[in-house]
Amino acid sequence: MSAPLHECALLIVGHGSTENPDSSTPYYNHADEIRKRGIFSEVHCCFWKEEPSMREALYMIDAKEIYVVPDFISEGYFTTEVIPRELEMDGPITKVHGKTLYYTDPLGIHPAMSGIIGKRAQNVAPGVAPEETTVFIVGHGTALNAKSADSIKDQVKALEESAIPYASVQEAFMEEEPFIKDWHLNATTPNVVVVPFFISDGLHSYQDIPVMLGFEKDEGLAASQKDVFRNNPYHLQDKTLYYSSAIGTEPLLADVILDLVSDFQTEHLSA
Repeated sequence: MSAPLHECALLIVGHGSTENPDSSTPYYNHADEIRKRGIFSEVHCCFWKEEPSMREALYMIDAKEIYVVPDFISEGYFTTEVIPRELEMDGPITKVHGKTLYYTDPLGIHPAMSGIIGKRAQNVAPGVAPEETTVFIVGHGTALNAKSADSIKDQVKALEESAIPYASVQEAFMEEEPFIKDWHLNATTPNVVVVPFFISDGLHSYQDIPVMLGFEKDEGLAASQKDVFRNNPYHLQDKTLYYSSAIGTEPLLADVILDLVSDFQTEHLSA
């Protein structure tokens, strides 16, 4: 039986970036929102590519019980290997350095994500008829871990089965098929909404995907100076295209983090 949440800490784990200082902003925003609610005794963030590092995290937390939430978009190399290694976890519940760590599922595989994607698609294309719209959920894609694409495929299926009557919902990737660069070949509707399935906005959402979509050039302003999300709609390939910021910037993800903690308690601590 674990301690009540107000005696426990929450540790949100992110990737971070050495090149884009804004990449950690969504993680801190999620932490700030949860901290305001007074649910945990402490709320912290740590990163793989930024300070504070994962290896420092346990030393800055006073609580003896810590819920560790990987703020990642999918299961994969980082959630199954890097984070457990860096925090010395060997399963869902680990006792280490005098503390008990509870390791939840990653953010991106939670069922609530499909509803958040649907809301984001509607907000970025207000007044556009879903029946005349194709939604692309875009990920990186990698041959290193087949699971990295599974969360996107699951969200596509869930959004297809939701109450929003989109003509088509499709997965697309930067580095594997179906490629996002072929969006105009795979969408038969006059309207297209593209939602990057990443936690934070960075080079991928500011430049790489816009270049693949065809409304941005390889050269130009630094990624953080671009305004690609505020220039909707784009008229390309005889279609009207609406481009969203990364789904991880959505404030509602703070609630998903809390749901992950609740789900963990039900599955592992209810006895």
